[in-house]
Amino acid sequence: MKKENKKTSWFAALKNRFFKKKDDRAQLLQHLHDAQRRGIISVDALMMIEGVFQVTEMRVRDIMIPRSHLVVLHEDMGVEDMLAIVANSGHSRFPVIDESIDQVVGILLAKDLTHYSNEKSRKDFEIKDILRPAVFVPESKRLDVLLKDFRESRNHMAMVIDEYGGVAGVVTIEDVLEQIVGEIDDEHDAADVTNIRRSGFQRYSVRGQTPLEEFNQYFDSKLTHDKFETIAGLVTFELGHLPERGEEVTIGNFHFKVISANSRRINNMQVSLLSDNEASSSAEKDEAGEEVKTSAVGSDS
Repeated sequence: MKKENKKTSWFAALKNRFFKKKDDRAQLLQHLHDAQRRGIISVDALMMIEGVFQVTEMRVRDIMIPRSHLVVLHEDMGVEDMLAIVANSGHSRFPVIDESIDQVVGILLAKDLTHYSNEKSRKDFEIKDILRPAVFVPESKRLDVLLKDFRESRNHMAMVIDEYGGVAGVVTIEDVLEQIVGEIDDEHDAADVTNIRRSGFQRYSVRGQTPLEEFNQYFDSKLTHDKFETIAGLVTFELGHLPERGEEVTIGNFHFKVISANSRRINNMQVSLLSDNEASSSAEKDEAGEEVKTSAVGSDS
């Protein structure tokens, strides 16, 4: 018993030492980076550990699939129409709605429709017989809490609700796990990768590897650079180093916030569109912050 208490005390001490303060967390990550350089842990292991840290700070709104990209089924649809949508989309779970997307009546699993593959079985089709209850979560829910809820409830999908009670989007357990292990691509993802998704008013989710040409075409902008072809490359150049999660920079009328990154690249960013006045004000703040940082470095030397 004493041995078990000693072990528990040791773990509690370790937790308090490295997770209590943000600076201590950064120190722990630095130790892990040193361990990777010495070959004690692999690059993949380091990336997953960094992903775990990110998940504890990220919110559902950072990774959700926005409502404009949802594939839904209507409650009054016939089974033939449902099967056609399921086959074309390649998804395995679908929100089922009544009159509007804000009226979600449940979740349908594609595999449950296989019982109605012939005309005889379709005569007995009642969607209520296979409909599963929908889970609703707020945009502000932390991802680590959501992952725990997914595991305990054995649900794989949740409807995301905005502050007014409307449907803002959908989040899946795969979306959360990708923040830890990286992109989980399947045969459908390979053919349908969305680099830019709208996630709110004047706010977008953008993959770091989005080509500048695609970014400019989408936003009708003219961001260019001689040495970089992706939006992540441009943001990295503007910041002057490989950014960590949470770092921000304004380029023209775009404000970039790094949502997910590892030791090698930026994975995802939140991009906000700014007015000319907002862009000027944000640029001034960025310059002021850089001056303060430079001054602080100079005073220590």
